[in-house]
Amino acid sequence: MAKKASVKFVCSSCGAAFGSWTGRCNTCGEWNTIQEKIDTTLSLRGHKGMLDPRPLSQVLVQDTVARIPTAMPDLDTVLGGGLVPGGVVLLAGEPGIGKSTLLLQVAAAVQKHGKVLYVSGEESAHQVAMRATRLGVVADHIDIASTAATNDIAATIQKGGYQLAIVDSIQTVGVEEISSSLGSVSQITNSTQLLSAAAKASNTALILVGHVTKEGSIAGPKVLEHTVDAVLQLEGDRYGGFKLLRSIKNRFGATGETGIFEMTEKGLASVANPSAALLAERQIADGSVVHATIEGSRALLVEIQALVNPTSYGYPKRAASGFDSNRLNLLIAMLERRTKLKLGDKDIYINVVGGIRLNEPAADLAVVMAIASAAKGMQLKKHAVVFGELGLSGELRHVPMTEKRVQEAKKLGFDGAIGPQVSKKITGLVSVKTVREALNTFLEKE
Repeated sequence: MAKKASVKFVCSSCGAAFGSWTGRCNTCGEWNTIQEKIDTTLSLRGHKGMLDPRPLSQVLVQDTVARIPTAMPDLDTVLGGGLVPGGVVLLAGEPGIGKSTLLLQVAAAVQKHGKVLYVSGEESAHQVAMRATRLGVVADHIDIASTAATNDIAATIQKGGYQLAIVDSIQTVGVEEISSSLGSVSQITNSTQLLSAAAKASNTALILVGHVTKEGSIAGPKVLEHTVDAVLQLEGDRYGGFKLLRSIKNRFGATGETGIFEMTEKGLASVANPSAALLAERQIADGSVVHATIEGSRALLVEIQALVNPTSYGYPKRAASGFDSNRLNLLIAMLERRTKLKLGDKDIYINVVGGIRLNEPAADLAVVMAIASAAKGMQLKKHAVVFGELGLSGELRHVPMTEKRVQEAKKLGFDGAIGPQVSKKITGLVSVKTVREALNTFLEKE
């Protein structure tokens, strides 16, 4: 009979270990920092003496492994070229966003190269099979199981034979040696470490599904993100619009890469030309400005809409969908101070069309021009896209990938772009220095 792993209690503050749980750490004096942890201390017998380092060039030649394609180009790009055998990926997103759907599609693609294990701690095997049938995923090389026992999952993975293992989700499984409830810090931490060790020992690619909190961050301890090799976040509106898959951390590729998908009857599908789709229903009117943003390494054109109305309350209301509200208030204050616009008695609403969320400061100029356009009932003179970061003095600052933004605008039929000055000449870019110059030069009455 296999010997059970021993459990120790470790202080998360100072690292002191104890034989039983106590409310207060006797070493550092902190309260409520003692957590259960599986004792995975490895024996060093047989490893005495010096290391055996090898030249980097030799390691690169001998240890390079072939990636596992997912048959989804955008997902492969986000992963850095595909799944890595022995790599651990954490996929997080809001409920109903499409995580399980995406993973079933990945399982269907990977099973062509080897066996796949799909374990659900939330659904029964019958429920998973029903979803697979709806998506048209029927394959003999996908094994489905429903359990909450991390030990059983790890043992199944470690026996080998699987190309990919999927655990949905890490918050619903637990280690039997840990007495705390499922979803607790101890269970999440130890389950992740146990599953990761099994995946790396058997050279199996592992994908863990993670829940998110109501603030949008990944639920559980931060060590969860440190333990895995890659962290992917699936964002967007669960009821429609595009879904964005972002790479937050990736040991096998570049971070910041983004894949753009849309939900269809057969699951998530990559969007070939998202800019054209986002602008397909655009109507040219006051308060509408097209912004050239960067998602990962690709340029994307999105419409920013602004609505400015006299306030009916004692103080004006400012709301934004897809844009940071604090940044919006800062830009409004700067706009009032550096131009002749009076917005102190106006309600201002900003909407980024298509469910896209803009995080880069390059959207500043587009948001400000949309607000000014709506406030004065004016439109852009030039059929162009807008981008640029604004300082509190109203000056326009440089943003990265200017040439790529201009090229995307031309590809969609725009005459060019309005943006900050750059060191080299870019055909189609009209440079401005300040927000006042941009408003006075490029806005006109309908």
